[in-house]
Amino acid sequence: MTAIDLRSDTVTRPTAQMRRVMLDAPVGDDVYGEDPSIAEFEARVADLCGKPAALFCATGSLSNLLGVQTLVAPGTEVLCEASAHIARAEMGAHGALHGVTMRTWVAGHGEGRTAGLATTGQIEELLSPEAGPYLVSTAAVELENTHNFGGGTIQPIEHLREVSAMCRAAGVGLHLDGARLWNAHVETGVPIADYSALFDTVSLCFSKGLGAPVGSVLVGSDEAIAQARVQRKRLGAGWRQAGMLAAAAQFALDHHVDRLVDDHAAARAFAERVALAAPGAVDPERVPTNIVVVKTGSRPAQDVAAAAAAQGVRVSVVGARLVRAVTHLDVDAADCRAAGDVVGRLLAP
Repeated sequence: MTAIDLRSDTVTRPTAQMRRVMLDAPVGDDVYGEDPSIAEFEARVADLCGKPAALFCATGSLSNLLGVQTLVAPGTEVLCEASAHIARAEMGAHGALHGVTMRTWVAGHGEGRTAGLATTGQIEELLSPEAGPYLVSTAAVELENTHNFGGGTIQPIEHLREVSAMCRAAGVGLHLDGARLWNAHVETGVPIADYSALFDTVSLCFSKGLGAPVGSVLVGSDEAIAQARVQRKRLGAGWRQAGMLAAAAQFALDHHVDRLVDDHAAARAFAERVALAAPGAVDPERVPTNIVVVKTGSRPAQDVAAAAAAQGVRVSVVGARLVRAVTHLDVDAADCRAAGDVVGRLLAP
């Protein structure tokens, strides 16, 4: 039995066309700045975001780590939402490697359109750019768009503008974890550059919904990217003939952005089938993009995930009573309806 794998959009595999493009890519040594495919790709992404410079990295965790490090000196803090990827899913790297303190707010309980959204008041209450000799000073605020563990929540551009203006007024930096910013872009029509303009540094992922095998890009000022390039090498993450990977990401930019709307429709189809059998588990109207967070009620999430896997559906455990399904280019709406039936039957009262 072939599993319907909805654990994450990171499980996608390069298409046959993408693989051919990778094989034909001109390459060089990127540590020496001699890989033409990477240079072309970085310039393209920087231009797309309206930023002076870009740095191609192996992972979104790395590009987040580098972006935050350019804004937050050791012993100062970054503010973020409690379930943000940088706080929950990056192995404590920001503190362990860069001496960064994190302080968090809790925003938008539940799945979908409100989860992960902070009010400006919540952030303003935590901002302490000049904390004095006894308290940690705030150096930056981090936001995530879309918000992963919130259920693919889109941060509205009006909200981001308010937060950006507040941070600018306070002299505090702003980093965007835009791993799935592409999903927000296609769902709202807001240009990537409009989002990016509000932040000092932005991380964009190509190995999730866009389906490249590897890679994220950090964009920012010339100074920030020069600093990040040095730190990337210091962390042992410089690479050589990685132009083959940049070519895959270029292909994804050309062919896989607009199709993200199909993933959003498939996610809602999955949620609808779950809700049909277990109405309290998920509200399909609160599934904005390609991530569906499902409440498992009285059943432990681990048990539900194991039972679903036994029936050929793979989902992730993201809480004691929460599982997550993420749609992507290797599954279609029919797959997601079938998967939703399986999960719905498991949760039916």
